[in-house]
Parts: sequence; structure tokens; C-alpha cells
Amino acid sequence: QVQLQESGPGLVNPSQTLSLTCHVSGASMATRRYVWTWVRQTPGKGLEWMGVIDVDGSTDISPSLKTRTSISRDATRNEFSLHLTHVTPEDTADYYCAKGTVGPDGAIWRAPLDYWGQGTRVTVSS
Repeated sequence: QVQLQESGPGLVNPSQTLSLTCHVSGASMATRRYVWTWVRQTPGKGLEWMGVIDVDGSTDISPSLKTRTSISRDATRNEFSLHLTHVTPEDTADYYCAKGTVGPDGAIWRAPLDYWGQGTRVTVSS
């Protein structure tokens, strides 16, 4: 059974960097068709797709977050991470990691997401 588990700080000071890690079990991050995604839900808003990383370490980041966001992976630990710099209170959200499977078009950014972590709440406040 595929499981994803987010971990990281629940509180981050403004202007600092938020780093979250997602541990994957039940699926290999070395599988070419699998991609690994971060999504967040801010209070009062819908889900926001943040970015994705594939088996080769290539990433696709949301244009609105591109200047502040990076995604990395550690295949030996079956983990991938999100780094969001210069956070503000507007970055307060529930953050989710998810597994996707790339479709025939090969587009990693629109791979359907089939497994999700339970989410972790991050508050940006001093």
C-alpha cells in the first residue's frame, strides 16, 4: 500500500525558509512513470498546485511560486522535499505531498495524483 507522510515545522517565522519532507513507502521513487508533487490549501481558498519532481530530478514549479520554490529528492531515503523561501503569513496553509502517474502525453505537471499524504499545517507568524 502506498503511503506518503509529510514532516516539518508547524511554525515558521516570516522571511524564513519553509522546508518540508515527504517520506514515501509502498512505491519506489525510481519508477519512471511516477512523479512527486506538493500541493497546499490556504485558509478560505482552494487547493494550489505548487510543483512536481520526476525520477530524473527534473522539476516543474507553479509560475506564481517559481522564484521562491524548489523541490528536491533523495531516492536512497525514498523522500522528497519542498523548500519555500521568504515566507509570509499568506503562506500559512495545509501542505500536502502526493504521488502522480504520468499519462501518455508525458507531461509531469498534469500527472493525475493518486495517493496523498494526510497533510501538515504550517503557520507563518512571528
